[in-house]
Amino acid sequence: MAMPKEGGLDHTLEVLKEGYHYIMNHAEKFDHRIFETRILAEKVICMVGKEEAELFYDNEKFSRKNAAPGRIQKTLFGQGGVQGLDGQAHHHRKNMFMSLMTKEKLTEMQALVREEWRAEVKANQEKLEVYDAAKNVLTRAALKWTGVSVDSTDEEQWVDELSDMFEHAADVGPKHWKARYSRIKAQGWLEDMVDKVRNHELAADQDRALYQFSMHKDHNGKGLEKSIVAVEILNLLRPIVAIAVYIDFLMLSIHDFPEKVAHIEDGDAKSFIQEVRRYYPFFPFAAARVKQDFTWKGYEFKEGTLTLIDLYGTNHDPDIWENPERFEPERFMEWKSSPFDFIPQGGGEFDIGHRCAGEWMTIDILKETAEFFVNEVSYSFPKQNLAYSMNDIPSLPKSRVVITFE
Repeated sequence: MAMPKEGGLDHTLEVLKEGYHYIMNHAEKFDHRIFETRILAEKVICMVGKEEAELFYDNEKFSRKNAAPGRIQKTLFGQGGVQGLDGQAHHHRKNMFMSLMTKEKLTEMQALVREEWRAEVKANQEKLEVYDAAKNVLTRAALKWTGVSVDSTDEEQWVDELSDMFEHAADVGPKHWKARYSRIKAQGWLEDMVDKVRNHELAADQDRALYQFSMHKDHNGKGLEKSIVAVEILNLLRPIVAIAVYIDFLMLSIHDFPEKVAHIEDGDAKSFIQEVRRYYPFFPFAAARVKQDFTWKGYEFKEGTLTLIDLYGTNHDPDIWENPERFEPERFMEWKSSPFDFIPQGGGEFDIGHRCAGEWMTIDILKETAEFFVNEVSYSFPKQNLAYSMNDIPSLPKSRVVITFE
């Protein structure tokens, strides 16, 4: 069976123009869940849907190695990190991250986030620009949680460096180079810390990521290079700070859907924040490469072909979700989870797949933030531009959400 194919030489500009909607738009045009296109002069297979996600996260058929563009590796993920590994190496490295996601450690992060929100609101008693405030809160909490000790005078610089890595990862020109420079600087600081931990010059808490990653042995029993340790610590810090995007949309949802806030008030914050994660844009798609030739439902997949799964489109797929265009937290009250239908931060299984190791933490941080802003503080939303674009990555409300305290 011939796979539907976009005509023309290249469709990079269409991807940039349509953003989060690109794959779903063209899947609807072809009336197929799989189609072929060309992006940055390379053949690319695009997919959307639950069955397609299950295929995409089959580790026997797809590899993450060399899937992310070089510019993304040099800004967002870092080179040599867990996202680009496969097989036993990936499984072993992923376990290093998952060992931190215990109930005790997640509870500690919740307490840190609540404490930092209280401090941030106290320091901004008239109004709060939520997105910037969230980055401050999450940076401080993340540094403490990972055991990365910095002077308070350096905290603002860490906020800027970590933010650059995800805010400008896909940009071109000066913003991209700024993001790359921020990664180089942050990685350099962490490499120095790793050296000091290993040489017993820095008294690192042995229960924290800084120490545990510094001393980690790979699947061959060898210690990680200090550059890889730095990359992986940044793969904790950066995604935690990136939750600020979700927090801004969380506050937008409180503004736009006040009738649904009762879910939070009544102790059902999880359903509310799960709908925030489904409804609003976060990651547009995930990338992998075909490991070896295979055929699926009559479609031919050739070795090495870059393949994208539409995360946003799958979370809005009418074949999966009833009334996907509506904000309805109620859908999650009786929702039976699947690794392949609700995939805002990637799909598959946690233990053997590529599902984000920090997803539980994301949920906990959003839940803690939602309960704080609904139950602890009084505020209003001044007039502002709360529209957001579907071709900005990451997408955010134009004004960033602003609140004024009462």
